[in-house]
Amino acid sequence: MKFDEPLVKATLLKRYKRFLADVRLEDGSELTAHCANPGSMIGVMEPGSVVWLSPNRNPKAKLPYRWEMIEVEGGLVGINTSRPNRIVEEAITEGQVPELAGYETLRREVKYGQNSRIDLLLEAPGRGDGPRLCYVEVKNVTLRREGLAEFPDAVTARGAKHLRELSDMVGQGHRAVMLYLVQRTDCRSFRLARDIDPGYGAAFDKALAAGVEALAYACRLSTQEITLDTPVHIAG
Repeated sequence: MKFDEPLVKATLLKRYKRFLADVRLEDGSELTAHCANPGSMIGVMEPGSVVWLSPNRNPKAKLPYRWEMIEVEGGLVGINTSRPNRIVEEAITEGQVPELAGYETLRREVKYGQNSRIDLLLEAPGRGDGPRLCYVEVKNVTLRREGLAEFPDAVTARGAKHLRELSDMVGQGHRAVMLYLVQRTDCRSFRLARDIDPGYGAAFDKALAAGVEALAYACRLSTQEITLDTPVHIAG
């Protein structure tokens, strides 16, 4: 996924009210940028850190920039939760996710479950055996502890609901996949942050027992683009 325009370098002053971040540009001017991340952002919102912003060209937008990435210990971390679906979609289309190969069409944001929309729906109408539909839910991962990527970084009733709905799709004879996209390069493995949200951990265990599959992939990040990299081991 290439950024539409060159990113703008800034210094993070503070992140607050979940969706707002005050930053200082290199010319010394200060402004508020949109933070597209509802999580707690543990470890990726330290004041004084270098951040990268994308210009917001939507004429209806109230803020001039969107916060895209932050530099942590010399590496980049992608914090914009509106990006992962596109990153994964491009990777699937280009054949970079072998676990999700062989489907003829891909649709985004398809209604399913209880007033929900699946991130990506893969379809293989001509498939003679096995499920013809594959429901793919994508989660953005930024939390790192003890060298491992972890999800979630806050209690997420919505995330648990998605796991239950994926289980329902398996029960209806379809395939369902939870894909954790680790938008950083310094994690050797992935695990659930069960201490942060025990309810999500329990929902994950039930989903796997019901036949939902789990994948985790790392990313390659630069100020020009973010692309899918290699699979990450799921430790549990």
